[in-house]
Amino acid sequence: MDDEPFAVRLIADYASKVPQLNVLYADSDVYKAMEILHKETVDIIFLDIQMPQLTGIELMQLFNQKHNFIITSAYPQYALDAYQFHVIDFLLKPVTFNRFYQSIEKYNRWQQTFQQQDINHFLFVKADRKHYKISPDSILYIEGLKDYIRIHTVDEKIMVLENMKDILEKLPQQHFVRIHRSYIIPLNKIKVIEGNQIQMADGTFLPIGETYRKLVNEWVERR
Repeated sequence: MDDEPFAVRLIADYASKVPQLNVLYADSDVYKAMEILHKETVDIIFLDIQMPQLTGIELMQLFNQKHNFIITSAYPQYALDAYQFHVIDFLLKPVTFNRFYQSIEKYNRWQQTFQQQDINHFLFVKADRKHYKISPDSILYIEGLKDYIRIHTVDEKIMVLENMKDILEKLPQQHFVRIHRSYIIPLNKIKVIEGNQIQMADGTFLPIGETYRKLVNEWVERR
């Protein structure tokens, strides 16, 4: 869905060349698209951010829990904001067929690997002579404190003798990113990005380190 007719036709043409894809709707009428999304099962939505009736961000806010999105945009600065939703990939216009196909392959890998990993993957950490079983989805953010880390979850805070590098390697790479030497966050818990800070789902504001801003942007552009 895009407000540029050429962009709509281009993505629809690319999709027609991929046997597994069946185009249900390709146009710029946001309200017509919303009607379809309420009624139909849709695997992927290709969506522009800037649209006249309703922005792509606003549409994702309405359907975030039900659908997966691939963003097509001429503005790379929207990439980090978009990843607070179920965004599989961010395609920078003009979109080539090769880049389009890569995004479909990424979706396929996500379906085959990451959905199953989300169900079965748990993080085990040792603290206070106990072993805690933590679901990655329950993590709000992770805070680094010299030789320790504090894992902030929806239910509790757990202090663990661990370093930031090692804990990041144990987490699902698709869903967690380091934004500061002292903070690791899950992308689906981002609420607002403003300047050099991020507001998390629980209302906490976390800084984006100067060094990590470039790394975060590069990480997003690769998705």
